Amino acid sequence: MFKDKYNLTLEQNIFLAKKLIVENIYNSARLEGCNVTFSDTKTILDGISVANLKMSDIEVILNLRDAWKYLIDNIEKAFNLGFICKINHFVSRNESLEWGVLRNGNVSISGVDYVPTIPNKENVIDKILNIESVTERAIRYFLWGMRSQLFWDGNKRTSTLCANKILISEGKGILSIPEKHIKEFNVRLSEFYNTNDYSKIDKFIYDNCIHGLVLQKEKIKENEEEFEI
Repeated sequence: MFKDKYNLTLEQNIFLAKKLIVENIYNSARLEGCNVTFSDTKTILDGISVANLKMSDIEVILNLRDAWKYLIDNIEKAFNLGFICKINHFVSRNESLEWGVLRNGNVSISGVDYVPTIPNKENVIDKILNIESVTERAIRYFLWGMRSQLFWDGNKRTSTLCANKILISEGKGILSIPEKHIKEFNVRLSEFYNTNDYSKIDKFIYDNCIHGLVLQKEKIKENEEEFEI
């Protein structure tokens, strides 16, 4: 079991989410394959147009902005299927066959042999895990949501935001895939899709993709332990 890396108050974790909002949106856009820079992302979020960008890439960023706003504004709502669908509604708006509703047809995942089954509402609710470690619960949901392909589109983004809902609600930090780790993440994710073996990827995410605030009193405690004060 992975221990929780951070123990923040709800207010501290919301502050962290807002502070990292541009970076989180940029990382999600890059994970999705959008050809944008960090500067492009910040400019778009500031409401300024950017030349020579595809409208589809701009829409991904704006949809992520609205999804993050919904998540933070409704952080105290229960995490259930309705919440998950609402996140997908924002994430996939105007770019999917349907958005905010479970997929009702077959899809395939590029580059892997695994073919996800059509999601069943009751099974989705059952899979909202009750693991003791909040961080492990968030990572498990993140991976399960992507592999299950619950929606026609936006499953990585939806699962990322839902994992962050789990983390932020309990003050356990932020999940975001830094750009420098995207290549290895995608390799491990493809293997996970084919094998359903969480051990192929969960520790990588825990070590490299969970971010938080280290408060001064925590640093003091670490120093005391190190020098046996």
